[in-house]
Amino acid sequence: MTTLEKVEAGTELPPLELPPITRTTLALFAGASGDHNPIHIDVDVAKSVGLDDVFAHGMLSMAYLGRLLTNWVLQEQIRTYRVRFAAITPVHARPTCTGRVVSVEDGLATLELAVTLADGTVTLTGDAVVAVN
Repeated sequence: MTTLEKVEAGTELPPLELPPITRTTLALFAGASGDHNPIHIDVDVAKSVGLDDVFAHGMLSMAYLGRLLTNWVLQEQIRTYRVRFAAITPVHARPTCTGRVVSVEDGLATLELAVTLADGTVTLTGDAVVAVN
């Protein structure tokens, strides 16, 4: 958790660098989330629709981005949290979650958020509003 006394526009959240997405990660997330869509866990299904391999659930990336937020503030300080899916996260990719404060007004900080892969692909963008005092 960070001390939020000096939060201002431009404040960067400490990045959350994640290990590579494995098939085990995808299988465990499918069980935890109830999303057993075979496109995320069955290579044959992925290949049948023209993909080289399975890819991560978009909600897994959203969960990682949520972890970035809760590493920075308490969960009860989060007022809004929205995301937009921009690209798939392939198996073995290494996502990094980042955030930056864009404004602070009336005790609320508005943040820009993103999940980016090592090759620069942005897979998820979003924003959040958090209470800072």
